[in-house]
Amino acid sequence: MRRSLFPEVVFQNMASPLVNNSSRLSLAMERTGQWVFSQEIPTDVLVEVGKATFSLHKFMLVAKSNYIRKLILESKEADLTRIDLSDIPGGPEIFEKAAKFCYGVNFEITVHNVAALRCAAEYLQMTDKYCDNNLAGRTEDFLSQVALPSLSGAVVVLKSCEDLLPLAEDLRIVQRCVDVVSSKACVEANFPSRSPPNWWTEELSILDVKFFGKVITSMKSRGAKAFTTASALITYSEKSLRDLVRDHSGNGARTAVSDDSDLRTRQRELLESIVALLPPEKSSFPINFLCCLLRAAIFLGAASTCKIELEKRISAILEHVTVDDLLVVSFTYDGERLFDLESVRRIISGFMEKEKSVAVFNAGDFREVSSTAMLRAAKTVDAYLGEIATFSELSISKFNGIAILVPKAARKVDDDVYRAVDIYLKAHPNLDEIEREKVCSVMDPLKLSYEARVHASQNKRLPVQIVLHALYYDQLKLRSGTEDLKMPNAITTRRQLQADTSLARENEELRTELLKMKMYIADLQKTQGPSTKATAASSRRPTFFSSMSKTLGKLNPFKHGSKDTSNIDDALVDISKPRRRRFSIS
Repeated sequence: MRRSLFPEVVFQNMASPLVNNSSRLSLAMERTGQWVFSQEIPTDVLVEVGKATFSLHKFMLVAKSNYIRKLILESKEADLTRIDLSDIPGGPEIFEKAAKFCYGVNFEITVHNVAALRCAAEYLQMTDKYCDNNLAGRTEDFLSQVALPSLSGAVVVLKSCEDLLPLAEDLRIVQRCVDVVSSKACVEANFPSRSPPNWWTEELSILDVKFFGKVITSMKSRGAKAFTTASALITYSEKSLRDLVRDHSGNGARTAVSDDSDLRTRQRELLESIVALLPPEKSSFPINFLCCLLRAAIFLGAASTCKIELEKRISAILEHVTVDDLLVVSFTYDGERLFDLESVRRIISGFMEKEKSVAVFNAGDFREVSSTAMLRAAKTVDAYLGEIATFSELSISKFNGIAILVPKAARKVDDDVYRAVDIYLKAHPNLDEIEREKVCSVMDPLKLSYEARVHASQNKRLPVQIVLHALYYDQLKLRSGTEDLKMPNAITTRRQLQADTSLARENEELRTELLKMKMYIADLQKTQGPSTKATAASSRRPTFFSSMSKTLGKLNPFKHGSKDTSNIDDALVDISKPRRRRFSIS
């Protein structure tokens, strides 16, 4: 009994189990042989689709496919026995189903293959214009009645269109899926139909970034809130860049740091596409997520426009950034070395410039008054400096370059920056006096709390000048009987301290010269006889102490007061124990 030529197509919404491509091809060929050889008429045409071949009947194919009919009619061969259809969308597997349709054999249409079948029908010209109830009409019915009414079905169909371009776009399958997905996603965001409420973001994460971008753009045009699109972007980033974005602890460093240049290139392009989709509202995303994106951008060598965009977003909300957030940007994924700190510097600088502009706009003096946001950001920056100060590769210029970005008025006390300075000096013990003074230049000793000044006065790592500042400030406060000094008094005190420090240094140098000369004279007395010692001592003593008396007279802070010692006889000076000056350091 001959089979009916009208196919029976089974619509199925669920995907069939996935199997290996080669096994699927062999199974398809085996099944094709079974239903073709069951016909009583021998085959007369061999259809090639890639590496697969199908022995079929011309009249069965021509009855449904106008394209094959034209190939046969327009062929120069009298009897065309071989047809090459390697360009058919979907490859051998989809052609098998199209051939089954021509033969009236049952097969399944699912959300996974309906787009490919629709494109194949268009390619083979299996439309209703050529034959009623053809494959194109059947697939259109499935799209409109089964696949597109649900968000999940539309997403799967859209995913399958990635390998069917540009034909899937020409047939508007892509646009129809994008419209359905964006519309239903906006509804789900406002009125969730299942738990968890953001389940729809997981559905979108399977899409290619190009189609995902189309969905996000369509959602924006439909008036979706920034937090709605941000939720989808966060989920998509964590799924597609799992090791680079989601793993914040550094445990995934071995998988993230790969030498595969092709993988790096794909990840960089993906990251740049994601950043380009970020909504303009800068407060839509969690700070830690933005910091993770920036670290990934630095690691992957993303375009400067991508990194600058992320830096601006973080800078705009720096008052809410924590130290851990800044550390995410600063360190490599294994946490063992520092990245280039230029990004952190630009983030802090951008925030400070914004605050300056706000202060000027409000007709305020930025140097005297700081906003609450500025004070919070200053504490974060100082704490951040304390964390990175332990790394030996951190140079003085980079340390100071970040510290000086915070205006002096933004620090009510300098205890936090003093802590960072002390940690840096401890981690870099080989610095000389000048280098240590450069490090300490970022803090004001007069703005330290009492506890910090006590610690500084006993801190051997600090330069002498800083210790003197702390001690002298406490002395002035005790004399005045006040706890806090006003700024004009502090300025005067600082100038006086600088003069006193200079005098103390000169006294110390003079004391050292005296000791050296004393040792030199003692050596001469040992090597020469008593008469020679007496002669040398009598001849040298007046000249040496005359010059010393003149120098001491110039450095005497009481020269113009009642205790002028410039007229003291040089012979009365005792060389065995030099007079201790008031500001000398023992």
